[in-house]
Amino acid sequence: MDMTALIADLDGIRIEENDKIVLQKSRDFYWYSPVLKRQLDHVAGDIVVSPKSEAELIRVLKACYRHNIPVTPRGTGTGNYGQAMPLSGGVVLSLADLNDIREIAPGRVVCGPGVICADLDKAARATGQELRMHPSTAHTATIGGFIAGGSGGVGSISWGGLRDFGNIIRLRVVTMEEEPRILDLTGEDLHKVTHAYGTNGIITEVEMPLTTAYDWVDAIVGFDGFDQAASYANALARQDGILTKLISVVAAPCPFDYFKRHQKFLTEGQSVVLVMVAPQSHDAFKAFTRRQSGRIVFDSATLSAGELKGLPPVFELAWNHTTLRALRVDPAWTYLQVLYPFPNQLALASKMDRMFPGEMISHLEFVRFDGDITCFGLPLIRYSTDARLEEIMDLHTANGCPIFNPHRYTLEEGGMKQTDEIQLEFKRQADPKGLLNPGKMIAWDDPDYDFTSGETWLFKGLKQAS
Repeated sequence: MDMTALIADLDGIRIEENDKIVLQKSRDFYWYSPVLKRQLDHVAGDIVVSPKSEAELIRVLKACYRHNIPVTPRGTGTGNYGQAMPLSGGVVLSLADLNDIREIAPGRVVCGPGVICADLDKAARATGQELRMHPSTAHTATIGGFIAGGSGGVGSISWGGLRDFGNIIRLRVVTMEEEPRILDLTGEDLHKVTHAYGTNGIITEVEMPLTTAYDWVDAIVGFDGFDQAASYANALARQDGILTKLISVVAAPCPFDYFKRHQKFLTEGQSVVLVMVAPQSHDAFKAFTRRQSGRIVFDSATLSAGELKGLPPVFELAWNHTTLRALRVDPAWTYLQVLYPFPNQLALASKMDRMFPGEMISHLEFVRFDGDITCFGLPLIRYSTDARLEEIMDLHTANGCPIFNPHRYTLEEGGMKQTDEIQLEFKRQADPKGLLNPGKMIAWDDPDYDFTSGETWLFKGLKQAS
């Protein structure tokens, strides 16, 4: 790769060549997985390029196309499975400086992809509105990174997943061609680039729906056992009149052992339900919880500012922050991503909870999914060997609980083990040389790959990068 010629072509655009900083910006939270930590630890780009405008971004893409240099886009690197890691080296394209908020109107916001989710919420709150959903990493994650790498999060209990119709209004995308095209995607066309890891176009503008903002009340409800906690959470999620933004179940011993700053509110052996409830639903939530024999052990509405000082919001105990809290105390933990399909979600979650004593701590996130209430699992798994990890995943699948594998860096292996023809066809049009985030879309590199083989697909560029 002729990086010298590329750098000359990009005169005037911010470039970082310091090896330590380039290595840092070539990483995400891949180390959540011991498998990915081993596979991707050596991965690094050659330079980091940080365009400040769409015009600068187009200059970067044209120059990289001309010199055949791979481009891996990144927000702030809060993804968990190598989505933003440059498997073939080349340019790490930081979109963090495309962070202007362009318009806030009733029900919608238009902004650059590099805006931090929490900053977007803060600006929207000045108009009485907020994002429908955000990742648990809202204080560090960018909105563009969330769309390109995420699938749902805090708010999914009311609004479903990011890919559900209506949860993204419009995306402006630049293609990787000799003469890049600027495309405005809406409706069905959004599926071409959502959760595609930037493999088939670079997002330069985002239009998202907004909803009414509330001063959400954080609560933790304690139970003696996991099954009671899950049953309560499922019932709460089905209360049409109680407005919630988060309903998460975390089984013992995780809360007491790993939620260190909330530990004084918790007791050993307690399974908990983490809840964000709207203030107008607070009394109804308390009444419902009493009726369900739940014990509210933490309620932010009853505590003073002094008592709340230093405590993270409860959403930073949920979603993938649960894994992070456990990993910080005990690095032997990793995790899975599981779907417990409706209408048997409680029976399936209970069965899996009992199947792996000492190896698994259950963790459920309740969501709206295809119009029904069900739950995803982000259980903690005590890692021993790759073979045992695969066995645990196979047992989930065999019992009707599909796995979205967080120990793989490709789009297909992490999801439903098949090619997304819409995204592949769009990549053919938008990235004819295959320079965008290479190695993440198996169908592009290896059209004959057999997803039923059970083998891990390893991108050849990984060997070159090392």
